[in-house]
Amino acid sequence: MNLIQKTLTVATLAGLGALSVNANAAIYEIDPLHANARFSIDHFGTTTNTGGFYGLTGVVDYSPEKKQGFVGVTIPMNSLTTNVKPFDKHLKSADFFNVEKYPTAYFKSTKWEFDGDKVKSVKGELTMLDQTHPVTLTATKFNCYDNPILETKTCGGDFETTIDRTQWGINTYTDGGMMKNVKLKIQIEAGLKDDKKKS
Repeated sequence: MNLIQKTLTVATLAGLGALSVNANAAIYEIDPLHANARFSIDHFGTTTNTGGFYGLTGVVDYSPEKKQGFVGVTIPMNSLTTNVKPFDKHLKSADFFNVEKYPTAYFKSTKWEFDGDKVKSVKGELTMLDQTHPVTLTATKFNCYDNPILETKTCGGDFETTIDRTQWGINTYTDGGMMKNVKLKIQIEAGLKDDKKKS
């Protein structure tokens, strides 16, 4: 079983409760090439540090008719990049994300909120460094379309939130002026499983 298959299995198992509720919902597989989580954080009141995690995997269970959904996303922490290698190394160290000990993070939704027919937000739990805390992702856009590249129906959107990194035990430099609040922007696109057109 390869990494993506393992990830999908974990995500699916984590979402069994939602899947049992949404028995008629469509299941979508997240496309790692169109899924990322980018962050920005104040750097001692002088500049803003930015970076991101890429190659996210998982599943989306979505029923627009019932206005219900589930998403399970695995984040490979070693994919972290800021385009500054020494900074990447420091962020991956035990001072911050401790990637060697905690190679993945995971987000599992608990509730989708709608404004009419539009996805408004996704409430869920973020597990990182073996700690789990609630997070609400606000949707800035969400849509489904026939994807000519994946050759399947695709759903996805842009989401954003702000988290307090100290909740997950990342306290480095907070006493020296580096802010604890981190802005996150998440992009997800997921293709309908078992629906790819045969050539």
